Amino acid sequence: MSTVDADQLTPLADRMRPQSIAEFYGQQHLLSPGQPLRRAVEGGMLHSMVLWGPPGSGKTTLARLFAQRADARFLNLSAVLSGVKDIRDAVDKAQHSRHQRNQPAVLFIDEVHRFNKSQQDALLPHVESGLVTLIGATTENPSFELNNALLSRARVYVLKPLDLASISSVLDTALVHPRGYADVNITLPEACRDQIATAADGDARRALNFLQIAVDLADAEDGAINISEDIVRNVLTEGTRRFDKAGESFFDQISALHKSVRGSDPDAALYWYVRMIDGGCDPAYLARRVVRIAAEDIGNADPRALRIALDAWEAYERLGTPEGELVIAQAILYLSCAAKSNSVYRAFEQALTDVKNQGSLDVPLHLRNASTRLMRELNYGKHYRYAHDEPEGYAADENYFPESMGKRKYYYPVRRGLEQKIADKLAHLQSLDVKARS
Repeated sequence: MSTVDADQLTPLADRMRPQSIAEFYGQQHLLSPGQPLRRAVEGGMLHSMVLWGPPGSGKTTLARLFAQRADARFLNLSAVLSGVKDIRDAVDKAQHSRHQRNQPAVLFIDEVHRFNKSQQDALLPHVESGLVTLIGATTENPSFELNNALLSRARVYVLKPLDLASISSVLDTALVHPRGYADVNITLPEACRDQIATAADGDARRALNFLQIAVDLADAEDGAINISEDIVRNVLTEGTRRFDKAGESFFDQISALHKSVRGSDPDAALYWYVRMIDGGCDPAYLARRVVRIAAEDIGNADPRALRIALDAWEAYERLGTPEGELVIAQAILYLSCAAKSNSVYRAFEQALTDVKNQGSLDVPLHLRNASTRLMRELNYGKHYRYAHDEPEGYAADENYFPESMGKRKYYYPVRRGLEQKIADKLAHLQSLDVKARS
């Protein structure tokens, strides 16, 4: 097999691993010019560290670049697969490098939080003596997962998910880079690239994997590969379950029942309920659906509806068929006549859209729980306003959303049922926000 063929078998994410800080995207809070970590890497100034961040944020790459610039031997362990024996073998290699080559050693441990106490203790003397420079990578809070003794000997660097601009740049670079697809004529529309970048959720490796799959799936015409929206959609979404035609009538009737309740027609709702019972539908299924209707179409306009729906479900489970079917009918009639509001449903859907589009945004520092010394040093919980100590028990104009996202309004109570009072309460709190800003 030729070298070129071997390269083609290597995953794109591995081929595109940055070979220098200049090729590294994201983590500007650590790697912009003048930052301590960048100075340390570029100067080859080894020190033990823990890189804490989400998948695909560059932890392994940073460790490799650090070892490379320091001309150190790179020893790689996975805490998932390694034990004390593997640590001892790595220590032996580090001793050989020091005594035979006068070369320092970097011991990189991926998923270091998976090491138990004895495994972590086995590392301590060698980190303390300087025989190895430990670089641990973790997706978990090191305050909870690492021994204090080991943590005190390593500096913690917090990596962040890559933003959309950085992920987009990673994808653009892969299309033109010699280690990527420079030799392949690929057309990737900007809209498709943005879809891939969004779906990657801050993970550069995931983005490159998506791109590679899309390239593999796309058809080549006249030497050109055109990645279409259909290809991207197939790559990013799993196949949806499809119902056969025999089930169509069943789901049509469920739809009719739901919409009759939503439309406040108790008679039609009762008719469709009886039709489904008579057709052999499991009443427990219908009871579950009634609970959903209570939340989706009534919500806080009449919170009793949810409790009545749950009581009906429980009563059916106790009574069984046919006695329990009457209790579900009672709940359906109550829900049909109750005040309607889909404010909760709409708020939930809008929040869900934001979560999908915005990705995994960081929790603001003032909202984080500072339960360890490290977390306090990182300013967790600083400037948090305890609402109970504020006038009217409300921290006026406080922000509880991610900082880069800004405040959002999802919940708009209707002027029906109990939500009238909820709307008045929220309006009052909003007036306090305005007053606090003035």
